[in-house]
Amino acid sequence: MQTVRHSEQTLKTALISKTPVLVSQYENFNAGEQRLMNEAFQPNSDLFGPITLHSESDWITSHPETPQDFEQFYNDPKRKIPSPDKCTIYIQAIGSLGNTRIISEEYIKWLKGYCEAFFYGLRVKLLEPIPVSATRCSFRVNDNTQNLQIHAGDILKFLKRKKPGNAFCVVGITMIDLYPRDSWNFVFGQASLTDGVGIFSFARYGSDFYSSHYEGKVRKLERPSSSEYSVFDNYYIPEITSIFLLRSCKTLTHEIGHIFGLRHCQWLSCLMQGSNHLEEADRRPPNLCPICLRKLQSAIGFNIVERYKALLRWIDGESADLPGIMPKHSHEGEVNLPERVEAFKEWKEWIIKCLAVLQK
Repeated sequence: MQTVRHSEQTLKTALISKTPVLVSQYENFNAGEQRLMNEAFQPNSDLFGPITLHSESDWITSHPETPQDFEQFYNDPKRKIPSPDKCTIYIQAIGSLGNTRIISEEYIKWLKGYCEAFFYGLRVKLLEPIPVSATRCSFRVNDNTQNLQIHAGDILKFLKRKKPGNAFCVVGITMIDLYPRDSWNFVFGQASLTDGVGIFSFARYGSDFYSSHYEGKVRKLERPSSSEYSVFDNYYIPEITSIFLLRSCKTLTHEIGHIFGLRHCQWLSCLMQGSNHLEEADRRPPNLCPICLRKLQSAIGFNIVERYKALLRWIDGESADLPGIMPKHSHEGEVNLPERVEAFKEWKEWIIKCLAVLQK
């Protein structure tokens, strides 16, 4: 295992900058906010640790990138900033998200509530779910995993055409695997900063995706032509567990972060780290490091304490717009969805520690 460590001065400059106007902005944070973000360059911080690399296939090793500090983010002419008339994040479900209508509806409400807390201060709205056929996207059967995949670029073009006038961005979510081009095996998600659209798949977050017993495989003899969308009518959908929900929330907020102009983080252990595979994605925390937190705060303008409190309310199921904890009964049978706090327990404890620092 390799640890990526930066000097205290390097991290301090990445967070605060040496440009007087940005230093002045940083000094406008109250004492508690500065105390929390200064943890970025405290060597023994128990809130923000260094990035660890476990194999040559990890993102930083295989995809060299130039780190983006706060000053570079702030001065990027291409980054998107919400405005009073474009301050809504829209979520577009593509295909079914659960094995019943009730599960699909409850799951997407969970994601909506999480985005409202994470991007505190912006509105989040759900668009009417659509079948794959509505996008007219290309699709294929993956030669390695034998599962159905839809073309991410085609979906992005569809979302761009459908984007509402008051949208900051539109993000598509699906339980169908994605591929960005014929030469690639798969991609977890893809976003366009310029167009303010993104598409993210949770297909590989099921516990059985990489097993020999995966039920989503398509037999070679049954491979469809590129115009027969009926093959998606009864495609396999993994069970929504607590860890599945955690993985979904992390992917969704990571990719929306890119639409705000946040590049892959190479400073500290952070949600905005890149990931090449599921194991690496699981190591990535759900929280932003102080450098990325400052980037997002500067774009949205939220109160840091209130944002963390909103995330706690979501974990505890107290948000007004969130579905209650199951089980439920309906004409579609009994529905059991997991307790959110199961997978988010460690993060809940971490947020409480952050609030203690902020409010000390």
